[in-house]
Amino acid sequence: MGRKQSFTETELLDMTKKLVLEHGYDGFHLKLLSQHLSGARSTIYQYYANKEEIVAACMKRVIANVLEHASAVDESDPLEALEELLLIYVEEAALHQLLGDANKINTSNSPAAARDLEFIEEAHQTLKLQLSRLFERAQQDKSLRQDIPLPVLIGVFFNLFNTPNTMNLPTADWGRLLFQTWIGGAKR
Repeated sequence: MGRKQSFTETELLDMTKKLVLEHGYDGFHLKLLSQHLSGARSTIYQYYANKEEIVAACMKRVIANVLEHASAVDESDPLEALEELLLIYVEEAALHQLLGDANKINTSNSPAAARDLEFIEEAHQTLKLQLSRLFERAQQDKSLRQDIPLPVLIGVFFNLFNTPNTMNLPTADWGRLLFQTWIGGAKR
């Protein structure tokens, strides 16, 4: 009778995310992962064949969650939709840091990792199109300043969720404060 599995796939991917964010892709390895999970290292291989597959699956899960929430946003009012999207991105503030290492994943021996990275790229494009659409509509509605080029508005917006929450506010409150600062500016 085999040894009982001590961790779930969700726990495996949660720990992978934590460790990749702490150590980067290059510093992440299966031995490190197994040291942070209760159970045999061989259990990892019941889920994934190698480091590339685990990290790609972790990245896919994160962006799929963002995509799911972003797809549910009501876009009838572009500014309200942008605020809601910002809250989604603030919830997953490490998304860009995590995906920043996607190009390091060698997919030549891992069709599963290649499929996950393809999904990630498609999801990224979908999210980018959604934001562009909302920004364009907000500018057309004159809800956003038209004297500021759209790429600048979008760039600053994207940098909002990388702003450290030094006040330790609840995530939703922090996101709303960031949005209000962005939409109203800091000028009195």
